[in-house]
Amino acid sequence: MKKQNYMWPSYTVGVCYYPEHWDEALWESDLDRMLSAGITAVRVFEFAWSIAEPEEGVFQFEFFDRFLDLCLKKNMKVIFGTPTATPPAWLSAKYPEVLNADNNGIPYEHGARRHYNYNSPVYKEKCRRIVTALAEHFGKHPAVCGWQIDNEINCETDDFHSEADQAAFRIYLQKKYQSLAELNRAWGTVFWNQTYTDWEQIRLPGHVLNRGWNPHQRLDYIRFVSDSARSFCFMQAEILRRFIKPGDFITTNGIFGHIDNYAMNEESLDIFGYDSYPNFAFGLNHRDHLQKTGFGLEEGLNDRRWSMHLSEVRAICPHFAILEQQAGAGSWISRMEGPMPIPGQIMLWGMQSIAHGADFVSFFRWRTCPFGTEMYWHGILDYDNQYNRRLAEVGDFASMLKKIEPLCGSDYQAPLAIVKDFDNMADAEVDVWHGRLDYPDEENIYCQAQLSHVPCDFVYLSDTMEAADLDPYKVLIYPHPAIMTGEKAKILTQYVERGGTLILGCRSGYKDENGQCPMKSAPGLLSDLTGTRVKESGFQHPAMPDAFILLDGLKIEASVFQDHLEPGQETEVLARYQGAWFTGTAALTRHRTGKGSCIHWGSTFTLPVLKKLFDMTGLSGHFDDIISLPESVEIAERTKDGRRFFILLNYMPEAQEIVLHRHMKDMVRGTSVFGKRIIHPFQVLVMEKES
Repeated sequence: MKKQNYMWPSYTVGVCYYPEHWDEALWESDLDRMLSAGITAVRVFEFAWSIAEPEEGVFQFEFFDRFLDLCLKKNMKVIFGTPTATPPAWLSAKYPEVLNADNNGIPYEHGARRHYNYNSPVYKEKCRRIVTALAEHFGKHPAVCGWQIDNEINCETDDFHSEADQAAFRIYLQKKYQSLAELNRAWGTVFWNQTYTDWEQIRLPGHVLNRGWNPHQRLDYIRFVSDSARSFCFMQAEILRRFIKPGDFITTNGIFGHIDNYAMNEESLDIFGYDSYPNFAFGLNHRDHLQKTGFGLEEGLNDRRWSMHLSEVRAICPHFAILEQQAGAGSWISRMEGPMPIPGQIMLWGMQSIAHGADFVSFFRWRTCPFGTEMYWHGILDYDNQYNRRLAEVGDFASMLKKIEPLCGSDYQAPLAIVKDFDNMADAEVDVWHGRLDYPDEENIYCQAQLSHVPCDFVYLSDTMEAADLDPYKVLIYPHPAIMTGEKAKILTQYVERGGTLILGCRSGYKDENGQCPMKSAPGLLSDLTGTRVKESGFQHPAMPDAFILLDGLKIEASVFQDHLEPGQETEVLARYQGAWFTGTAALTRHRTGKGSCIHWGSTFTLPVLKKLFDMTGLSGHFDDIISLPESVEIAERTKDGRRFFILLNYMPEAQEIVLHRHMKDMVRGTSVFGKRIIHPFQVLVMEKES
């Protein structure tokens, strides 16, 4: 089961604050204005190492002593960050070995953030010292309620090529494989004469001709980076737990690449934190992908793409914290990205986080910084420090949370889950067949779930999971799990036997845990579950006629890739390929095992085929007996103590009509509602089903 060591006792609104950026004369008025707006927690210190240690081994705590004492006086709670994301200049200058390097081995220079490497013995020593000093001094302070480790682990870069990383990689491999013979076997080094005869010959996959990395080496490299980051987080968590008060939590923030966040949460954290910036969905860099997946501007699903990210956070930690919630335009001096939130969107996005599992929402930031790389990253207030409509909206959000307090700690309800695991996430980076997809199929699946109003979870599958953990889901979709282990196959089989429906896509189960392809027909360890074997497979090529299937009279393209399925005697063929030389070959099958079934789809998951699969498995019409909604309105159901709550979010700048088929209580207005209702632009409705 997912770990949950800490839960907020009530909905809480916070803000990111940097007292070191401001004249101390502003502190008290800032805190007073925050409290007046319903903000009762601040997040501090994650970039302030030099304030506490201006010289090596010289600690000065008076600055933050004064700030924390003021917070205590004002009854403002504090989340204290460890400052290890931005080492001080004296450290980088004196110990250049702490710096990370690019894949050419060229070290990064001091001056940005996250330019260190996790494996430098010197950096780990200095981090232990500063975290210990801070925890010893501030750990028992009554204003502090929790600790954030580092900031956005693996943000900026998830690639590490320093000499310290080279040495640590070899140690990691020696521990994993024990012998060079076993490593050579796992990496298939006999290919292209890559056989290693000494551990010192092994280096990180770096600057190689034509990007021709050994794929098995690169798979282990991604695992190594994750292990390094998790160890760095665990080191800090162990220190903090020696000094902090009982009841205070440990967290970190963000989901970034080359890190198993699920495992990191299990090992080190009490609650997981995320940074939510829905306006990134409007950024120019995302538009092509958004239009290809259906998360496009014209569909009204642009910022709903963040619902997918929040659902993934919920897979790590069901009741999580938002440590940075967008309050203004997000841009660096070096990259202009998101526009200013439209009036209503701050409330909408805050409630989007609440709908998906956040019980704490901290806005970024209190006031826009007038200097530095992020001086165009707007906070609640602008440079002029004047009251504005964004602060008013944050106050309205805090007021709404008080009215819907019974929802705090409630559980998100979903009949569908998208299955992921870290090995296949890593393999998807190594194996470029995924690059043929317009975007990962999980985005199409989630998009169709949004369009169909089918609440959707993510599930991280691990070898230690129990099948009972999957029982809440009527349907699981595991899009393309190329790597499959016996333990995972067993869990999935038990899920189906217990009555679940599992949907698998093409290129499933044909690799082992090293990323090699055993001499066995795909889908390998899943063959008994699917009741199929893959006779042949290949990409859809422009020179070939487009392959398609006919399903209930609808012509559906089998895009990008096709597995040609050979069904077993007890396997039902639901559709066959048409229009190509393999016309008549099985494309969609269903095999029953125990009380459930496994559906095998031999291609990728486009929106048309997903709509048919939703219809086929009974997912469509999930809320038909309760409410009718346009596609542009999201619905989330949450339950607690037998009570059913519904959050409706209109992401469009136009009013939308909804129809309630059951009597509901509008929790904000305290009125009973039924029948046709109008939900205004960017409006949020929170309702409880009346008995």
